[in-house]
Amino acid sequence: MYYSELVKKACVLMFEAHKNDLDKGGYPYVFHPFYLATQMEDEASTCVALLHDVIEDHGDEYTYTDLESAGFPKEVLDALQLLTHADGVAYMDYVKALAENPIARKVKLADLKHNLDSRRLSGQKPAKNDTYLQAIAYLARME
Repeated sequence: MYYSELVKKACVLMFEAHKNDLDKGGYPYVFHPFYLATQMEDEASTCVALLHDVIEDHGDEYTYTDLESAGFPKEVLDALQLLTHADGVAYMDYVKALAENPIARKVKLADLKHNLDSRRLSGQKPAKNDTYLQAIAYLARME
């Protein structure tokens, strides 16, 4: 994980957005983006990992304009926009679009691998197990 003032800002914003959320296994949701962030080695990827679900899950409270006003650079905003799965977009179309951006691709690979960890779901496979495996295979070919 990369440490900087911008990462600290992303961490605080992520925690504020997700502080009352639980993941599908019943754990505080904030552990998920923080876990992804620990796998990143640069500032932009760390910020994207921390913020990757903020707009998708809390778009009624947070916008890209808010993030831009908070000082997040274009490369972070671009990756976040690609990682936000819009309603009505087929999952693999979404994955193929984000695969073109190295930051979004790196964060999504970490996200999918963590989402596949059955230990988070008391040993159960996630409902989208096969879809996630297909997405990982596609993204891994892009590396």
